[in-house]
Amino acid sequence: MNFLQAVILGVVEGLTEFLPVSSTGHLILAARRLGLHGEAIKTYEVVIQAGALAAVVGLYWPAVLSIGRGVFGKDKKGRRLFLNLLCSFAPVGAVGFFFHDLIKEKLFGPWPVVWALAAGGVVMIAIDLRLGKKLIKSKRTLDSITGREALLIGLAQCLALWPGTSRAMVTLAAGMLLGLPPVVSAEYSFLLALPTLGAATLLDTGLGGPELIRSFGWPAVTAGFISAMVVAAVAISSFIRYLTSRGLAPFGWYRIGLALAVLFFA
Repeated sequence: MNFLQAVILGVVEGLTEFLPVSSTGHLILAARRLGLHGEAIKTYEVVIQAGALAAVVGLYWPAVLSIGRGVFGKDKKGRRLFLNLLCSFAPVGAVGFFFHDLIKEKLFGPWPVVWALAAGGVVMIAIDLRLGKKLIKSKRTLDSITGREALLIGLAQCLALWPGTSRAMVTLAAGMLLGLPPVVSAEYSFLLALPTLGAATLLDTGLGGPELIRSFGWPAVTAGFISAMVVAAVAISSFIRYLTSRGLAPFGWYRIGLALAVLFFA
């Protein structure tokens, strides 16, 4: 992988990580298109998420600080949010830990991604048609999420271990089905990315980090991190503005169109 390829994959990661279109699916398809194969590129596709996480910390630092204070019992709202995020993270943390190798071996390929993209697109269109306009007017906030709702969102997040499904999509959809407005559901999804993607990044770095650096070198990895961080910050801000007045159906149609394009050109 050369420097330009690293930047391209970083841009793809940053642009798609927090949109309901599957960043992992796009990275797998983009890597194949660039002619990149092997275990090192699979590790890179996960580790590069750290750049997108840095964007979340930068944009939502008041909430992150509140959570940190809540851990030490100095912020009641922060403590509640921390416990909710913990409930949401626990299911996917357990499933991902025990099935990590099987998932990478069997599902990190273009065809599982294609079917997941199409199925997720249908789900998003259906939710948007049924709930989109109604939930935009909802007054619920992050503070109103209950422990039960957090656990249900966490269980739904397990579906995102199938590449192409999209962690952002399943958490956003689960939140909306539980009555959260799209913006609040998206913000909770962003914050939930911190423990979920953070754990995945640490796990893959520990298992495949040395091979990653030997194969690609620090400059390429750093370039991917920075490009993912910058683009993710722009994507998050734009997505939140979009959700204040519009629905999710366009993202559903995009997913279906991408799946059909891959099928056609493959």
